[in-house]
Amino acid sequence: MKKTINIPYGSQHIALLEPVRFQFETQNEKIVGVKADIGYVHRGIEKACTSTFEYKQIPSVVARVCGLCAITHSLTYVMAVEQIIDVNVSEKAKYLRMLMVELDRIHSHMLCLSHTAENAGYEALFMQIMADREIIMDIQEAISGNRVQFDFVCIGGVNRDITDEIVKFIIKSLNELQPKIEDIFDMFENNWSLSLKYKGIGAITKENASIYNALGPLARAAGLETDVRAESDYYPYEKIGYKMILEQTGDIYGRNRVRLREILSSIDMIKNILCDIPEGNIIEKVKGKPNGESVARLEAPRGEIFYYLKGVKQAMLDRVRTKTPTFSGIPAMVEIFKGQEYGDVPAILASFDPCMSCTAK
Repeated sequence: MKKTINIPYGSQHIALLEPVRFQFETQNEKIVGVKADIGYVHRGIEKACTSTFEYKQIPSVVARVCGLCAITHSLTYVMAVEQIIDVNVSEKAKYLRMLMVELDRIHSHMLCLSHTAENAGYEALFMQIMADREIIMDIQEAISGNRVQFDFVCIGGVNRDITDEIVKFIIKSLNELQPKIEDIFDMFENNWSLSLKYKGIGAITKENASIYNALGPLARAAGLETDVRAESDYYPYEKIGYKMILEQTGDIYGRNRVRLREILSSIDMIKNILCDIPEGNIIEKVKGKPNGESVARLEAPRGEIFYYLKGVKQAMLDRVRTKTPTFSGIPAMVEIFKGQEYGDVPAILASFDPCMSCTAK
């Protein structure tokens, strides 16, 4: 006889480092029903952006929505503002922006992979990946002056230029990191505890990934071709060697592979950026006040991030709305849990790489 048990998971759990709560309905350890509650934190950032801060101050405000995605938040907002006030950003500034976005992607993916190793009981690899991640953190600090909250992007361009010495430092650091990532890749490919036992676990089909609006690595691991970088006609991603990374299994193993391959791809793109940075100003003068509506999209480490703005010829915006990839991906996450063994929940959840800090604005 099957006995139904309801098990709460979160918002405080050793394997769930985010303020989200799942309610699992299980029968003999098999998950048959899932509910998600993401309403534990509300920080009022969107309200502050329309009541406390002027539009030129907001890039630094939205950068604090999430420490992992600071660049992508501030850049997406800035892109939306630049549409309203009609600012032409230099090619050099665009290249420097792409540089920081791809560095953001690398350190975020490495954090996810470290937690994946931790949930598999591989504490030594967790510490190794976090130590290797410091290479990227040092690069970001050299470029922006800050380790986490970079405040690098501004309306009209970027706040700091890059010197020849920093370029040499970045290339040297990436050459040091690349073989480390390849070694980690080998462990995720061949170690039973990390990935081999998770083949087929936490899987989603390409069709369901589309139906339930999966984004980022969660979608691309199922073979769903979705990446804002592939649609961008604003940033020259094709020139720097962008290639969409796809897997077909849609499971934990596939999501690990997507992130590892994207790290290596981002390293290559960064090297191409550094070899071909155009000449020009890093910032253009900004005039006027926002008047009208705009939207902007960018590919964050977890998928598409979306900003909507409305200005009414005032220094303070009338509306700021942010839609983050984790919020958009919750339906897909809920669907993936159904039919899985409850004992696999920590590993499945780590493979989603959720960021509720972004979601709770």
